[in-house]
Amino acid sequence: QVQLVESGGGLVQPGGSLRLSCVASGSILSVNAMNWYRQTPEKQRELVARITKDGNSMYADSVKGRFTISRDNAKNTVYLQMNSLKPEDTAVYLCNADIQAPGTWYHGYWGQGTQVTVSS
Repeated sequence: QVQLVESGGGLVQPGGSLRLSCVASGSILSVNAMNWYRQTPEKQRELVARITKDGNSMYADSVKGRFTISRDNAKNTVYLQMNSLKPEDTAVYLCNADIQAPGTWYHGYWGQGTQVTVSS
């Protein structure tokens, strides 16, 4: 019943920016950590950024200084602001969150992903 839906992906030129959003919906009691991953056909899934419920964030070295993760707890939404995009940032970006539903403890959920393509 819980689901995550990403949005904001698309085609952008190198050096450009995109903002991804991911909203959690359904029977939700609480949302703990929220994460952004990315995956390509050639590479294993990679953790890009993570943010705790308290707002502490971590980034992969490859995106540090260019990407910013944030969240709106009232909306159960996490964002990923991506600046100075490079072709190597091209991937499917996946949202992941630890969510407590009624009658359960925290469980990891995944969105379907949104495609980000950086190309001239």
